[in-house]
Amino acid sequence: MKHLEEQMKQGIAYIEEKLEAFMPAQEQLPPVIFEAMRYSLFAGGKRLRPMMLLAACEAVGGKKEDGVPFACAVEMIHTYSLIHDDLPAMDNDDYRRGKRTNHKVFGEDMAILAGDGLLHYAMEVMAEACYANPNKKTTGAMQAIAHGAGIHGMLIGQVADVFYEGKPLTADTLEFIHIHKTAAMIRAALKAGALLGGATEETAEKFALAGEKIGVAFQIVDDILDVTSTMEELGKPIHSDEKNEKITYVTLYGIEKSKEIANTLSNEAIAIWEEFGEKGNFLKNLTQYLTKRTY
Repeated sequence: MKHLEEQMKQGIAYIEEKLEAFMPAQEQLPPVIFEAMRYSLFAGGKRLRPMMLLAACEAVGGKKEDGVPFACAVEMIHTYSLIHDDLPAMDNDDYRRGKRTNHKVFGEDMAILAGDGLLHYAMEVMAEACYANPNKKTTGAMQAIAHGAGIHGMLIGQVADVFYEGKPLTADTLEFIHIHKTAAMIRAALKAGALLGGATEETAEKFALAGEKIGVAFQIVDDILDVTSTMEELGKPIHSDEKNEKITYVTLYGIEKSKEIANTLSNEAIAIWEEFGEKGNFLKNLTQYLTKRTY
């Protein structure tokens, strides 16, 4: 575990260095939009999605440098989703990663625009990478990420999450929300990384499937921690699902059954990583860590 933690620290430092290089200079007025974008992008976090993308690229024999623009774009998209998710019209949260949420610092209007700015800039970063090196690897990676973020991925999951708030929810609908809202971008990151590393479409789909399983398990653990953890540990308010009248795996199945489901999904993803031998070790260990975490 200590070895994994060291690898993750190095991965976070590497990704943050690259994000810093990609973020535009504050040359235009008013500068508040750049401040708001940077505030959330550099507010901390595990950098899991870009880390997974780069690890997937290396696992199939590619160079992580080839994945950097796409990894940074994935983190920008993820950050945009968090900014919007925290808004009063959505989850109405005051804290994220132990800091005041974007709209609490910059106002709702600028928080919306900061999220929009990160989303559009992510697309620009990927488009420039595709233009500089046009091939099936880069365009396939951009397509996977755009698909994961859009109306067939994260966005429709967010729509369903809002639409069903306070309404009766079946297990199938809850699974749909988790697969799209949380898992879609993890799935996209792993598929994009595999494609950038030169994987076949069949192998890339295996990575995508593992990502879907990890994503759902990750969200189930989040549901559990929302009940069992503390704000100090999570860096965000607890019992927010209850406050927003959301049905979760915990409310449907209870904590123990939810843990069983998360473990099963985690083990299924690990079985995929084991097919890649030593090259899959980091992703295997990361998967185990994510489904055993306490924060």
